[in-house]
Amino acid sequence: MAVLRLILLLAAFLSAAPVAANDLVGVASVIDADTLEIHGVRIRLHGIDAPESRQLCTNPSGQQWRCGQQAALALSDRIGRRTVNCAVRDVDRYDRAIAVCTQDNHDLNRWLVSEGWAVAYRRYSRDYIGAEDQARRAGRNIWSGQFVMPWDWRRGQRLP
Repeated sequence: MAVLRLILLLAAFLSAAPVAANDLVGVASVIDADTLEIHGVRIRLHGIDAPESRQLCTNPSGQQWRCGQQAALALSDRIGRRTVNCAVRDVDRYDRAIAVCTQDNHDLNRWLVSEGWAVAYRRYSRDYIGAEDQARRAGRNIWSGQFVMPWDWRRGQRLP
């Protein structure tokens, strides 16, 4: 944990933009739709959970599609090679920073949920419930058909 804190301080120091000491700023690599990496630090996006990379969803016509892979690609396309700022809130049991990440002052966590690429992770936060409700009502992306909640999928539950 001390090493991660040192990396966070160093990343903030090396950044050209003035940021808080617990911010990570830089070009992010997308690991999956709810995990980024900046300066070698893994960042789990606060308050959201996205389908796993190998997870399948079913569209309205009954065809399966790789929703987890598509969610990660959507996030990668959204951020491109532009700078991302992640405000670290905590560190999880896997030693990943837990953060709200923004780009050009737009909350990427909220964007993923509002576009239907992730769900509000109510177990840890209530921050994105409204965005999830809007995405569900609009039938965006994972909400267009059937899917298994990511936390259930990780426990082995799959589509029928």
